[in-house]
Amino acid sequence: MTVNDIVQQPGIWLEAEGNLADIVISSRIRLARNVVGYPFLSRATHDQRRALAGLLAERVPHAASSAKSSYIDLTHCDELDCQVLVERQLISRQLVEAKGARGVVVSDDQRCSVMINEEDHLRMHMIRGGMQLSNLWAELNQLDDRIESQVDYIFHPRFGYLTACPTNVGTGIRVSVMLHLPALKLTGEMERVLKAAKDMNLAVRGLFGEGTEATGDFFQVSNQVTIGRSEKEIVDEFKDQVVPRIVEYERLARQALLDEKPRAVDDRVFRSYGILQNARTISSEETLLHLSHLRLGVHIGRITDVSVPKLNELFLITQPAHLQKLNGGPISGEERSAIRADLIRRKLAER
Repeated sequence: MTVNDIVQQPGIWLEAEGNLADIVISSRIRLARNVVGYPFLSRATHDQRRALAGLLAERVPHAASSAKSSYIDLTHCDELDCQVLVERQLISRQLVEAKGARGVVVSDDQRCSVMINEEDHLRMHMIRGGMQLSNLWAELNQLDDRIESQVDYIFHPRFGYLTACPTNVGTGIRVSVMLHLPALKLTGEMERVLKAAKDMNLAVRGLFGEGTEATGDFFQVSNQVTIGRSEKEIVDEFKDQVVPRIVEYERLARQALLDEKPRAVDDRVFRSYGILQNARTISSEETLLHLSHLRLGVHIGRITDVSVPKLNELFLITQPAHLQKLNGGPISGEERSAIRADLIRRKLAER
């Protein structure tokens, strides 16, 4: 499987699934692991990185036996292909910017990716649309066991799995949920949620993770503490406490807007719909903002002739790298804005 194959397929994590799908866009769990006999990457030589990448590129696809998978060598990928993988949530920006031998193993259904030589030797990801943390953890735990049968992990009897960053020591787990929170943003309540998240040792980031802003009212919420608790405890807390609490806040904010400012809500929703239907040039940032408002309008019943799957498709294919890849290669910013606007008009006109 190549990046060209990937870009032609729908993003599996944008499937609207479950009873929280109006707010929970996707669920993701990541495990960080390092291999015995190799130094952390900050101390590894060029030859050590290359040897490690070769070892893992051979053994990880074999371990991921439940689904067909392919290894993509990022040292041979151009910038556009790398950015497509970032937009697909298959790799991090840090892996793109890393030096030396590195790559990613991607399952054909794009539900699983294993980054090789990012910050740690291995970073395994499982991702699904909607709220599916329990299923994700069961599958990722099995994958972790299969990979561990192929390579030996660095493990300390007291501290657990040792990682390049001290905040990942212990279980090495990061539980992350992408949320659509337009009402909290519109009512000015987002600051309260951010403060509550900080008090609960949670990190709140933008659409593409660490170092990114919350464009289009999409936020990623993840745990910051991995030591001293089991993986299941962390997953269960997210599933049973953290996410339901934030979802409740957003739903209360939506109802407050409808009760107190229905005309203002309608104006924002239909103004965004009109712009998307008629714009001749539009940036990716403006697109996400208006798709966010339109998505809100669909879920509160104001917009009835647009489906959430269609909005989710536009959410992905209007991103800069996808747009260029689907149109044959690098395109200037001005030309992208025109092509993006044309694509959105055509998609919204489909019935």
